[in-house]
Amino acid sequence: MDQFERRDFLKKATIGVAGGVAALAGCSPASDEKPGAPAVHTRKKYEWKMVTTWPPHFPILGEGADMLARWIDEMSGGQLKITVYGGGELIPPLEGFDAVSQGTVEMCHGAAYYWAGKAPATQFFAAVPFGMNGQQLNAWIYSGGGLDLWQELYAPFNLVAMPVGNTGVQMGGWYNREMNSIADFHGLKMRIPGLGGKVIAKAGGSAVLSAGGEIYTNLERGVIDATEWIGPYHDYLMGFFRAAKYYYYPGWHEPGTALELIVNRTAFEQLSSDLQRVVETAAARSNAWMLSEFEAKNSAYLGKLTTEHNVVLRRFSDEVLKTLRGFSVEVENEVAEVDPMSKKVYASFDAFRKNIDPWAALSEKLYYSAIGG
Repeated sequence: MDQFERRDFLKKATIGVAGGVAALAGCSPASDEKPGAPAVHTRKKYEWKMVTTWPPHFPILGEGADMLARWIDEMSGGQLKITVYGGGELIPPLEGFDAVSQGTVEMCHGAAYYWAGKAPATQFFAAVPFGMNGQQLNAWIYSGGGLDLWQELYAPFNLVAMPVGNTGVQMGGWYNREMNSIADFHGLKMRIPGLGGKVIAKAGGSAVLSAGGEIYTNLERGVIDATEWIGPYHDYLMGFFRAAKYYYYPGWHEPGTALELIVNRTAFEQLSSDLQRVVETAAARSNAWMLSEFEAKNSAYLGKLTTEHNVVLRRFSDEVLKTLRGFSVEVENEVAEVDPMSKKVYASFDAFRKNIDPWAALSEKLYYSAIGG
């Protein structure tokens, strides 16, 4: 625009703003308010309960639940307050799904593969052996249709689901014997949830599902022969190096495990749309924070394990990984055929994984190879 047009535009804008200010200044206060009185907020307030599958205030996981509740409180201006109960404080750790579904509590913070007995397809929203890493899994959930399928899966249970964190690539676990060949898995009793547990069963072992607070005691007493948990940070804090000798990698069973927040649908739909967005935004913030925290802590505590406690890292052989990968494909296909929803979810997951692989090969994989990682 030339200088005359610009001058005319600014003149009109100034008149418009002045008129708007004058109009606002001339407005009468509401009938029940006095001029100059502070605004009175009469919006409905909510007090909710959140249970978790983690021990109370457990590092990163339980801390994440605590922070999520605080963020929702702050972002809602105190309109939505959430009391957090660690696993076992209000209900047993692995009963959160039913508690939220039935409306006994409004929220649960955990991982979807714990609910495989309710709906087998839940496992695809947590971790798939030899599947996608955390970055790729988030891409499928947020940008590849995964979240819509998650809601469709949980709707019959009166639940709303959303990602609330990710562990990143995990370690392969602690074993009380060397795992040199696939034959060493025969008879192995291992604490491992989800699809990874089914792979272990195909390899000749047995999967044991137990909450985080029970793992060390079970490993120490020989109830289990091996356990996976997450990675160096938690393994250090849990003291697994005192109960098992061999620490294996990579974490083929959980290359990027999504954590979930499930909300009672009836309660969620009673919230105003802005409060619903507060919950979703706080969960997304937690999703980013948890993955970042895991990356930072695991790198630091890997060094502590090897230098302070002389832990020797063991790599699964290529032969073992190849065999486990073959079992994993069998498991995925078997679960996909259990029911129509599992087939639908797996089809989406598998298609996205195959489509993203060429880009990963040219980007992440090539980069790490180039720098010697």
